[in-house]
This record gives sequence, structure tokens and C-alpha cells, in this order.
Amino acid sequence: MPARYPDLEQASVLITGGAQGIGLAMVEAFLAQGARVGVLDLAEETAYHPDLVAERVDLRDIPAMQAAIARIATKIGPPSVLINNAAQDTRHAFASLTVEEWDERIAVNLRHQLFAAQAVAPAMRAAGRGVILNMGSIAWMKGSTNLIAYTTAKSAIDGLTRSLSRELGPDGIRVNAIAPGWVMTERQLREHATPEKRANNLAAQALKREIQPEDIADAALFLCSEAARCITGQTLIVDGGVCYG
Repeated sequence: MPARYPDLEQASVLITGGAQGIGLAMVEAFLAQGARVGVLDLAEETAYHPDLVAERVDLRDIPAMQAAIARIATKIGPPSVLINNAAQDTRHAFASLTVEEWDERIAVNLRHQLFAAQAVAPAMRAAGRGVILNMGSIAWMKGSTNLIAYTTAKSAIDGLTRSLSRELGPDGIRVNAIAPGWVMTERQLREHATPEKRANNLAAQALKREIQPEDIADAALFLCSEAARCITGQTLIVDGGVCYG
């Protein structure tokens, strides 16, 4: 059972990419804490829970995203927690990557995180508190191949997190990141998780257990709660103890 964080009860939590995978696990975890949860996602099935406020939006469209955040705020209150979770790790070859594909992957995996933070910061500043949690990845630490635009974007999230923590810290706003290892989401199991790859991944981990979406959600609950009140500018790696060469 996950830990209970009383300060998250009735908190206003905005999660991007909350319709499936890690994002869905986070939605369920925060709802279980009694939080008021809003979701931004491109998927049609976003509004699946009666206690959930959802907006279908393409996060590559920054003005549309900003408008959706404003609409959600009228329903659940100004977000006291923003989780920049939405991302896409579609494989792509270095040799054939085009300018348009590069720009699209940076937009999907990085750009919206900055502008979502920018949209929620004024209300957090007025409240004198808030939490922004960015989702990175260990893929860039490993130097994963066939993912060069994705790994570039995910490495930049570390710098974004550090700079935002300094920008917003004087206003009582904490900014951290989570860098997950290989998480066994439905999509990973369907598209990439062959028996050989799963065995190789476990061999690289110190802990011989596969990472589940709920493992990342539990880390997010902690970082977004008052239990982490003096933690900011940090990236928490949740990867089972992978050794990087």
C-alpha cells in the first residue's frame, strides 16, 4: 500500500499525459490521496474517472495547452502541483532523422514542460507554495541508440529542473524531476519488451524486479508532498540500480 500524505488531500494536481502508462498510475495514486486531479492528454479516453477533470489537447500547441490549463483551474482550483509527464519515445534512426522530425520530438518531449510551468507559476507564486515535477528518463544517461532526439530532450529536463528550482525557489515553489528506468507499461510490453530485452534489462539492474508504473507514481507522491519540503532542484532516479558505464 502506498504511503498516506495528508497534505495532498484536496490538493489541486495537474498531470500531463495522464490517460495511460505512468501518467495513469499517477492519476490513480493522487486520486487515492484525495487530491483533485486534472489531466491534459491527446487521447480520447482521458475522462475515464468521475472525479477527474480532463481536457483533450495537443501539447505541441502551446496556446491550446495554456487555455486548457486555465479551464481546468476553474474546476479544480489553481494547480498546487504540476506533473509534466507527457512524452513519446517512438524510435528513430539517427541517419535518416529530418529537421521536421527533430523539432516534433523536441516539442513532444521537452518544450511543453517549460510552458506548462510558466502557466502555473503565477498562481503558485501568489499562494507562496507549489510543486513542479518534471519527468526525465535514464535513456540519456545510458546513451540509448535509435532515440537521439528523445535522449537529447530528456537530458535537457535535468537542466530545466535545476534552473527552474532556482528561479522559483524564493517564491516557495519546489521543482524536481524523476528519471525512470525501463517501466513495464502496457505500451512497452506490447511494442518493445521481448523476453531477451527484459532479461538483459534485469541483468543490468541491482534489484532483480521489473519496474512498474506504480513505482514511479509512489516516488511522485513523495516528491509532491510536504515530506519532501526541503528537496528541490533534484532528479530522483528510479531504475532498480542500473550501472552506467
